[in-house]
Amino acid sequence: MNRRKFLSYIGCGCCGFILNSCTSAPITERKQLKLVSEAKLNAKAAEIFEKVKQKEKMSSDLKTLDEIKNIGKKMENSISEYFYKSNLNDPTVNFDWEYILIENKNVRNAWCMPGGKIAVYTGMLEVTKNKDGLAAVMGHEIAHAVAKHSIERASRGVLVNTGTQLIDIFSGGKLSQINRTTGMNTVGLLSQLGIMNPFNRKQESEADYLGMIFSSLSGFDIRETANIWKRMKKFNKGKAPPEFMSTHPSAENRIKKINGWTNEIIFKYPPIKV
Repeated sequence: MNRRKFLSYIGCGCCGFILNSCTSAPITERKQLKLVSEAKLNAKAAEIFEKVKQKEKMSSDLKTLDEIKNIGKKMENSISEYFYKSNLNDPTVNFDWEYILIENKNVRNAWCMPGGKIAVYTGMLEVTKNKDGLAAVMGHEIAHAVAKHSIERASRGVLVNTGTQLIDIFSGGKLSQINRTTGMNTVGLLSQLGIMNPFNRKQESEADYLGMIFSSLSGFDIRETANIWKRMKKFNKGKAPPEFMSTHPSAENRIKKINGWTNEIIFKYPPIKV
């Protein structure tokens, strides 16, 4: 079999596989590519989460930790109830929720791993100020997990790797030769050039929108969401953006979008009875 025919077979096979791996994000229905097992990613996340707990200093502020857990529990229940009442599959059905508060006032950050493993840094509390602000940040991070953004990112990595391998076959191994000569992996180059960035920004905007929905369903005042980013912008005046904002839209654009969504979300997604 010649190379062209071989590539056509491979290409058709890959296209069919990719089409069968396309799904939609919850609520927004944005098309997604999922080539990575959720169960495997959740298991890996749980393993890493345990290492984080061992490495980082846990806060002794049990009152705030309890508040974080209470907010999280409300969101857990509200999200599940919303999908149940909407006759939709609950994307959190395989989550093993867990919350930690990390003692580090220099870090204004929060994150949620696949499977519902959530961390808030004490430095973020300077920005959140109140329970509605904390719910806004947590809702955003939980939205990343609910919308399976980590699976999407991992799947895109698989796709890029597969694509570069096919190009390498087509080019007679020239890509491999370039990588050996320069010592640079092509996927690493693509990431450095920012090819992934637009995709990440779409995820961030989607997490803002879904996070506001989850906060509203849980009975929190989502009008506080815009205030979070106004305070974050103030904190970072004249400084490089912190990790929490490194792949996020600009504060100005974010606030504008959030203000545009607020009344619609309050009307369409009122607090849900659990």
